[in-house]
Amino acid sequence: MNVDVLVIGGGPSGLMAAIAAGESNAKVMLVDKGNKLGRKLAISGGGRCNVTNRLPLDEIVKHIPGNGRFLYSAFSVFNNEDIIRFFEKLGVYLKEEDHGRMFPVSNDAKSVVNALLNRLEELHVDIRTNCPVADIHYKDGHVSEVVLQNGEKITASSVVVAVGGKSVPHTGSTGDGYPWAEKAGHTITDLYPTEVPLLSDEPFVKERTLQGLSLRNVALSVLNPKDKPIITHQMDMIFTHFGVSGPAVLRCSQFVVKAMKKFHTAHVTMKLDALVDKSEEEVVQAIQSKVKEEPKKAVKNAIKGLLPERYLLFLLEKDGIDPDAQMSSLSKEKIRTFAGSCKNFRFTVNGTQPIEKAFVTGGGVSIKEVEPKTLASKKMAGLYFCGEILDIHGYTGGYNITSALVTGRLAGKNAAQFALTNPIQ
Repeated sequence: MNVDVLVIGGGPSGLMAAIAAGESNAKVMLVDKGNKLGRKLAISGGGRCNVTNRLPLDEIVKHIPGNGRFLYSAFSVFNNEDIIRFFEKLGVYLKEEDHGRMFPVSNDAKSVVNALLNRLEELHVDIRTNCPVADIHYKDGHVSEVVLQNGEKITASSVVVAVGGKSVPHTGSTGDGYPWAEKAGHTITDLYPTEVPLLSDEPFVKERTLQGLSLRNVALSVLNPKDKPIITHQMDMIFTHFGVSGPAVLRCSQFVVKAMKKFHTAHVTMKLDALVDKSEEEVVQAIQSKVKEEPKKAVKNAIKGLLPERYLLFLLEKDGIDPDAQMSSLSKEKIRTFAGSCKNFRFTVNGTQPIEKAFVTGGGVSIKEVEPKTLASKKMAGLYFCGEILDIHGYTGGYNITSALVTGRLAGKNAAQFALTNPIQ
């Protein structure tokens, strides 16, 4: 069978690529190995689908620490505001929430997926589900044909690879595209988990002392071997039976992975500031005031409310302070030690959960080998990449979907233009 553009993968970037190619009047086929398209979209944003982010482009790039600058060229053609207009044209109206996150007014990811599927139908895109690809063949420096696992061969003028990375594998992202890219001469940079919970072998974790405890609005830092912060994120976090998780932890995770590799270390130190709105001196003075006001009151009752109770008791015990002792028994030295723990609790992590448990894959097809404005391969004519298979990764909050939709749009549009000017001979 012959088509102009064959899109492999039915995630956000693949759906967008197929629509863009269809809107360019190309004959388009979309194949996906799963039985349903848009599975990652359907579960994103807690099932509400965080479609994009409305922050200024410079801020969006900052929130894509994995090669976000590569997207500047693409954003000059199609950006987050264009994504919003695109969905509104399809009848999906969006609303802005905290930190610029954009969600459908319906609060239902299905409305986003259905709008994309309806548009594909309008454009007469040939959709094939339960249709895994076995290989891509190349000939004379050009895409030649795609071989399906059932043996069928599809000849295409251009092929868009949009199969995702290796994270969230139940949605179909199992790393299928990397061998096809390597076969075309591409470099696959080291793959690693990002936006992933961290593991710790600290005694308090093994003993589950703090398991299930959430801390709000803390500052969590990843430290280098010289005790200097590599990165700090101020968000919520949670202690688990295996280590730590929650938004602040997920954002720090890729920096832990990179630090372990860069410094050849099995453990990385984290610094936790649980009282970001107070200086250490202010904490000291607040406790000293309590000593004067309520000298006979038990420590745990006098400073109750300073921190969540379980964390408060944990730090008191760590610093050798009896929570039932009277405030008057607290020495200035003990008060300073405790204030230091509130602002500067150190613990180590020794890795992350596996890439399959990560929200996002770090690494992928090297961006040095892909044209930034067209997403065309620099190694093989007629080959395009978009979405998470590329070595681009951001924080959660609509940044990865923005990258997927923008790169998908450009890959599909340019794949169609290439196909229509270079028809199959």
